Amino acid sequence: MPTKYLTKQEFIDEVFDYENNEEWKYKGKLPAIIDFYADWCGPCKAVAPTLEQLSEEYENKIEIYKIDTDKEAELSELFAIQSIPTFLFIPVDGAPMVQRGALPKNVFKQVIDERLLKEKQVEEG
Repeated sequence: MPTKYLTKQEFIDEVFDYENNEEWKYKGKLPAIIDFYADWCGPCKAVAPTLEQLSEEYENKIEIYKIDTDKEAELSELFAIQSIPTFLFIPVDGAPMVQRGALPKNVFKQVIDERLLKEKQVEEG
């Protein structure tokens, strides 16, 4: 499944309804990564193929979303995005983790395996 581009309304519907909730409550059933990016950002373009590969490798295990910071300024403000790319790693339960900068694939895989999927395996096991 390819990465999915989110608008503000889709974010509210699928990730977190920040207009009606002050405390973080993730709506998704699978852990997620959100890539805050812009079309003009070189490092963002460099990491995009890695995210596409990860979306295939972890299909039906995690969701990978992209938010265009130029089009969705309110979402960027919500997470205090000051530099891009910035990634939000969202476990099914618990608070999201923020990581700034273009990450290599092995770092994404480590966070996915150790932080996002490990908690899910504990639930299933």
